[in-house]
Amino acid sequence: MKLTCLGANRQVTGSRYLLELGGLRLMIDCGLFQERDYQDRNWAPSPIPPAKIDHLLLTHAHLDHCGLIPRLVAAGFDGPIHATAATRDLTDIILEDAAEIQEEDAAYKRKRHAREGRKGPHPVKPLYTTSDARDAMRLFRTTRYGKPLRLNDRVSVMFHDAGHILGSSLLEVCEHDNGTERRIVFSGDLGQRNKPIIHDPTVLEQADFVVMESTYGDRDHPNAKNIEDQLAEVLGGAVERGGKILIPTFAVERAQELMYYLGRLMHQNRLPQLSVFLDSPMAVDVTDVFMGHRQLMNEEMDRRLASGRAMFEFPGLRLVRSRNDSKAINRIRGSCIILAGSGMCTAGRIKHHLANSVSKPETTLVFVGYQAHGTLGRELVDGRPEVRIHGKRHAVRATIAQVNGLSAHADRTGLLDWIGHFKKPRRVFLTHGEQSAAMSLSEAIRSQRGWDVVVPEYGDVFDLDSEA
Repeated sequence: MKLTCLGANRQVTGSRYLLELGGLRLMIDCGLFQERDYQDRNWAPSPIPPAKIDHLLLTHAHLDHCGLIPRLVAAGFDGPIHATAATRDLTDIILEDAAEIQEEDAAYKRKRHAREGRKGPHPVKPLYTTSDARDAMRLFRTTRYGKPLRLNDRVSVMFHDAGHILGSSLLEVCEHDNGTERRIVFSGDLGQRNKPIIHDPTVLEQADFVVMESTYGDRDHPNAKNIEDQLAEVLGGAVERGGKILIPTFAVERAQELMYYLGRLMHQNRLPQLSVFLDSPMAVDVTDVFMGHRQLMNEEMDRRLASGRAMFEFPGLRLVRSRNDSKAINRIRGSCIILAGSGMCTAGRIKHHLANSVSKPETTLVFVGYQAHGTLGRELVDGRPEVRIHGKRHAVRATIAQVNGLSAHADRTGLLDWIGHFKKPRRVFLTHGEQSAAMSLSEAIRSQRGWDVVVPEYGDVFDLDSEA
């Protein structure tokens, strides 16, 4: 058994691992690198020849976990891609959207570079096309939570609910050899407990090795006020300023949670009647996927639907698909709420809204999730007085606010609770976390449990057969 770490090592995007066992090469996730410091890796050839990979196991549909799959397929991977049905449906939307954005951005850059007479470090072309994304989707095979999936006569995998986004999974991979069994668990991204739409993360107890995320490994989510109180306070102040309210929003889970909370606040008359624009064709499509997978909803949402209430609907909500309708929002005077992707401001329509409004002092920019190092969102949260958007510098005069607790990730306490249910794995690998977060969590696990913990570097290879 051999593990190679190919992404999200001491940083939080580009999740990708190669696991070799039982005569198979398994790739776990194949994500896009989104931090500026690591984006060259998206263009580099796959570290593992794609044709030599037997199966790809996908934990969930976020771009930093699935966003390089079309490039892998275009380079020669033709094995099955295993995921839950909800993950397949969401990935279809996300990859198509990502390809369209890359095609549009490449066309825009070609025009801008021609106008400016300069060349960038890479060819001005999309990383992959919509045709590549569609070709990748043909390889998907769906599985269900809790059902063993046999990959050959020695290796099986079981998907469990990770409680992160709809259809998200943690993976339990088992190798059977001469009456013995070895088990390695990949956490994927672990969700918080007691979220309003989906179930809590599954708790496991047995594993020889655990590969666990560490996004919030050095801190807990602030809990001074609940989410509805925070939103009511931040949005109320924004309305008083009289400008647009921009909320960079991940299309999967975060947009749906925000609609859930905004709807509750509207029904409780805790917010004035505002126009709320979900300005993301992808988020609109994702909301339809939620409706098609009602069996994955938790008990609270089940009761809501059983009572006849709509899942995500309230007066003033407008779903925006076309570019022209998106541009028309700029002509609105006064306050309105704009939910637009992407959640870290790395692409999508939020960048156009920021370019139009970030320099206006009446604008309020509300962040509702983690902003990775090297992203535009992180620069804004960190208080940069000026940012670069679409090749131009913009002074930041908008009010920057944050609402805590909406993260789809477990915090430090949640991660320690989840890993603490295991009966002493032989080794724990901490990934998908900035170095400070991963190192802090590793020290906590060592001191509390006395376990062997490692924080891999990009490209590290571990021979698990030799692990004591």
